Amino acid sequence: MSSSDGSADNVSGLEEFVPEPLMPVWDRFQAFQAFRETHGDSYTKVLEAVVAVILTGGYLYWLFLFFTA
Repeated sequence: MSSSDGSADNVSGLEEFVPEPLMPVWDRFQAFQAFRETHGDSYTKVLEAVVAVILTGGYLYWLFLFFTA
């Protein structure tokens, strides 16, 4: 059996195991995964920047409370 006979061309993963009522959720998951594959590096950099700003803001707020209390 060769790999060019088309038997493995339509292998796509978990959607054959996902029940029909959960297909809308699975479709959203696949859309998110496609977004991550397309914009993965910039997406990660933006999230890291957002987390860094939030943590820095929280630390500065804590310092403010510490020195003014």
